[in-house]
Amino acid sequence: MQAPSVGGVMLPRGNGQAVRLSRGASLTDFAEKINANPASLVGVMMNLGEMVTATQSVPDDTLRMLADEMNFVLEIVSPEEEDRELLESFDIEFGEDEGGEEALVSRPPVVTVMGHVDHGKTRLLDAIRKTNVVAGEAGGITQHIGAYQVGAEVNGEDRRITFIDTPGHEAFTAMRARGAKSTDIAILVVAANDGVMPQTIEALNHAKAADVPIVVAVNKIDVEGADPVKVRGQLTEFGLVAEEYGGDTMFVDISAKQGLNIEALLEAVVLTADASLDLRANPNQDAQGIAIESHLDRGRGAVSTVLVQRGTLRIGDTMVVGDAYGRVRAMLDDNGNNVQEAGPATPVLVLGLTNVPGAGDNFLVVDEDRTARQIAEKRAARERNANFARKGVRFSLENLDEALKAGLVQELNLIIKGDASGSVEALESSLLQLDVGEEVDIRVLHRGVGAVTESDIDLATGSDAIVIGFNVRAAGRAAQMAEREGVDVRYYSVIYQAIEEIEAALKGMLKPEYEEVELGTAEIREVFRSSKLGNIAGVLVRSGEVKRNTKARLLRDGKVIAESLNISGLRRFKDDVTEIREGFEGGINLGNFNDIKIDDVIATYEMREKPRG
Repeated sequence: MQAPSVGGVMLPRGNGQAVRLSRGASLTDFAEKINANPASLVGVMMNLGEMVTATQSVPDDTLRMLADEMNFVLEIVSPEEEDRELLESFDIEFGEDEGGEEALVSRPPVVTVMGHVDHGKTRLLDAIRKTNVVAGEAGGITQHIGAYQVGAEVNGEDRRITFIDTPGHEAFTAMRARGAKSTDIAILVVAANDGVMPQTIEALNHAKAADVPIVVAVNKIDVEGADPVKVRGQLTEFGLVAEEYGGDTMFVDISAKQGLNIEALLEAVVLTADASLDLRANPNQDAQGIAIESHLDRGRGAVSTVLVQRGTLRIGDTMVVGDAYGRVRAMLDDNGNNVQEAGPATPVLVLGLTNVPGAGDNFLVVDEDRTARQIAEKRAARERNANFARKGVRFSLENLDEALKAGLVQELNLIIKGDASGSVEALESSLLQLDVGEEVDIRVLHRGVGAVTESDIDLATGSDAIVIGFNVRAAGRAAQMAEREGVDVRYYSVIYQAIEEIEAALKGMLKPEYEEVELGTAEIREVFRSSKLGNIAGVLVRSGEVKRNTKARLLRDGKVIAESLNISGLRRFKDDVTEIREGFEGGINLGNFNDIKIDDVIATYEMREKPRG
């Protein structure tokens, strides 16, 4: 077989030689590796039926086709390897404790709570932290991840334990997997009345894959039908043998609802850590660790919950988190108190970053702001090239099935916006794992934290994408722009509902019956307190009209604070009215809901039957 020739110019022949390229590389990058002219590679691609310019980012599959044609073996460098090589170029070692054994000191264990949905993971964390997380969660499912540190007394000694609060539904498989990777010990929660369920096994497999010790919390021992002995027997089949049966796994029977045996569970975690793990780190080096959760805060900008894994993070340090960087302006602990420094296995909320990093991004402290900026910019450019390489056709979920059958589209392009990076990443991962056959690909063109913006609608318009807003709404004129351009924007507050709808659309089963129609929006200008009616919002109606007895949601800085509220009272001056039109002021009573603030927006809507067609 002869080497490829373009315009009489003979091209190099690889003879099985390996070529290493990063994601989203161009033909120019390929040409540099094999000492060829980029223009000649453009010619080869034309012969292969692909129109590609020399400098555009090319999908991995296209590069592999080119490499096969020229008898080279293409190796795509993984993101982790790319990052390691990038840090090495700055003479930075990530993931290693500096100094010898004498530099290491004991640190608290980091624990992840796993298990089947509804088996009581959130309630267990609630019992441990003595705060009520469940009440604010849609569908009782944990939608964000954070980290918390608690104290426990073991053998008369005060010990600390750090908990990573990972989301609980099966849609968060990827988040659980990453939680285990940054974790020393996994607590597997199993309900004594339900026993081992599919997600129990799934969580168990993640913990085993991450090679972390497991402590089993047998929950709901106070409910009817509870059988802790049966749970022990079931888990024996999966290699978890209780200590009382001669194994090495600690089982603790608890009731998260009643607060029973919580101290015994914490003691089991500490004892398991002492017996199985050497938990030490060097606190006297530049801090390194992982971002657990990040979001945009209206008053404070980008904030990120980070878990310090080695070293000590201090106020004033210059840090890089993924493609974000900045000087640490302030740090808050899990109780909201300001702290000056955070040592190994300590979670803190960091203020001062340039933008919102992704959940799971590594962070490190560097000496100079310039170094931090260079690392962040190179990471951002690398990710941008990888995104550009993803090929990109406008339709809605309702007509997707027709588009597929007509051959108009072979892929579903999505733009995902959410209120926190952990939720966005989990939703993306779950959607990409949907099994919808070979007829269609799912591509996430962009994901981000914050309200749906005009820029998102622009991107969706140009690439025929569907926009998904998770616990956020469209900001400014983005909603009108989406309607004008015909972009399908979907809003969700429970992630598995989004997954089910998109899977149904891809399988041609989506049959919409009702649609939400926005009636009007009102901006809160003043809050009046009434002993009889609670808080009353003094509002100016910004658009449409607000009607009595319609549904409403409360938005704060573009994020949904409360859903399914009811406009139970409307007043104009001293008169009760049935509606208030655009441009007029009035008073709105939201029934028993009183958590309203000045500048909040009340968006009213009604559900109308949608004609099928």
